Amino acid sequence: MHTKTMSTPTPVYHRKPTKFVPRFKRYAPPLALLAPSIILIGIFVYYLIFRAAHMSMTNMETAEQAAGNAPVEFVGLDNYVTLLRDQDFQHSLLNLLLYTVVFIGGTMVLGFFWAWLLDRRSKAEGIFRSLFLFPFAVSSIAAGVVWKWLLNPIQGADATGVNRLFQTIGLGGLQNGWTNSPDNAGSPGIGIIAVAIPAIWQMAGYVMALFLAGFRGISNEMREAARVDGATEWQLYRHVLFPQLSPVALSALIILGHMSLKVFDLVMALTGHAVYATQVPAITLYNFFKKSQYGSASAVGIILLVIIAIVIIPYLIHIAREDK
Repeated sequence: MHTKTMSTPTPVYHRKPTKFVPRFKRYAPPLALLAPSIILIGIFVYYLIFRAAHMSMTNMETAEQAAGNAPVEFVGLDNYVTLLRDQDFQHSLLNLLLYTVVFIGGTMVLGFFWAWLLDRRSKAEGIFRSLFLFPFAVSSIAAGVVWKWLLNPIQGADATGVNRLFQTIGLGGLQNGWTNSPDNAGSPGIGIIAVAIPAIWQMAGYVMALFLAGFRGISNEMREAARVDGATEWQLYRHVLFPQLSPVALSALIILGHMSLKVFDLVMALTGHAVYATQVPAITLYNFFKKSQYGSASAVGIILLVIIAIVIIPYLIHIAREDK
């Protein structure tokens, strides 16, 4: 006799319908978390930018006007036109351009060279890496105080710092006034170039760290494959390693670019605010504020903001496109 086997029925699970959640309730928790940051940024960044832009279009040039004891009139773009026509402000813009070129060029070259040396796996890599990075930990004011002594403008028998070094090794003809050169001593830009030297010393280690991280992010298998294919060391770096470091180089350029446009503390530590050879827009802004010329000072600030935006916005657009 055959016994019929009864199969156990498979239970059927019914999925509960998804409950509709209003859009407001979905976005309310994250918005509540972000609200304090949004409010603070709105007040202390964008509102102050708006206030500065508005002030730059007024004739607020005295302390009485700032205190509300004298009328303030809207003058439109008159402050900007006056600034851009002023030879001293044009001089500060040219100084800023020269400083930016020298600072970025020197920092990128020196930082990359140090990273290339450390990428060769030296036994003392840890020591050298610390030595190269140490200047980055020093504040600009402290670096400026040290380099003010090194770049002492005194020449001859009483020379100190770099001028003394030149005299000792028989290169006395290279002595000059550095940052205090009167009217640049006939050499265009020598004052602001001297300011760029400690800036390069301070930031080259940071760029070295960026490039070294980029080098270490490239696998050894890729390097060995290029060598097996017959690539020389130069061809390995030229065709394999350098192209993969382009994002690192771009990031370093953007960071250094916006830092150079805002240079202030290093100039103040080295030369103060009254040396014509080292005038930059940030120093001009400071001088306007000292004289209570708030409208002109705000105009300088907005001009700097526009220049920085021209540098930063293309980079942000590039990053946004890569993330898509």
